[in-house]
Amino acid sequence: MNSLWPLAFITFKEGIRNRAIYGITLFALLLLSANFLLSNMIMQDVGKVTVDMALSTVSFAGLLLILFVGINLMAKDMDKRTIYMVLARPISRPQYIAGKFLGMCLLIFVTVTLLSLFAILSIYFIKLANLNFFPGFSWSMVLLALSFITLMLILLSALSFFFASFASTSFITLVLTVISYIIGQSLGEVKSLVEAPQAVGIHVSPVMLKIVQVAYYLFPNLSLFDIKTQAAHGIGLPPSYVFWVVIYGFVYTSLSVAFAALIFRRREFP
Repeated sequence: MNSLWPLAFITFKEGIRNRAIYGITLFALLLLSANFLLSNMIMQDVGKVTVDMALSTVSFAGLLLILFVGINLMAKDMDKRTIYMVLARPISRPQYIAGKFLGMCLLIFVTVTLLSLFAILSIYFIKLANLNFFPGFSWSMVLLALSFITLMLILLSALSFFFASFASTSFITLVLTVISYIIGQSLGEVKSLVEAPQAVGIHVSPVMLKIVQVAYYLFPNLSLFDIKTQAAHGIGLPPSYVFWVVIYGFVYTSLSVAFAALIFRRREFP
């Protein structure tokens, strides 16, 4: 365990030094600044738009962080052959995966916390100037939505490590991660649609139904973590939902990292 934290901090420092993270952060700050412009253009729904825009910006910036920084952290060790130097030390391959993942989690947490601070400030100042347009607003729901975004990003990062454990190039890892993200965002709605096709007047073959059902349990259901709509409308969530979503995220993340370590342990390097 003592060997994990030095590797995690080194990974975190590598991520901080990556120039892409500054571009992502600047882009996110510009989008949050655009919140003030939108508030003057859509006065009737300014409360809903402000909250949704702020949360969407944090989520999108976090996704870019994983795709353009997180995936390259492991690929860089492969390309520059520095992984041989790391594994030459008393660090096993599963410890290497775990250390890299912990470093990425730290990077996600710090980045999302910083962006969340600016998102909260943008909501606060716009709300201060438009008190009558924030009916049912709840800070606790905004904080819960930001927490769920962090959990989703950590889960997606774990899945990218799983793909990187067997993928030959970082591009393949990138493509697989993007596909998983797209599927995970719409999986719940697609499953509900194919299981009750008569509701919308369509025909679904039994083969397609089985494929969707298998995909539902194979891919992460990222839509569970998306509560931007509830936060924008001030709709509360039952504690049981929050509890099971956290458990789901923890279990899926743990399994992804465990399988990544198992596959990486048997992988042969050129």
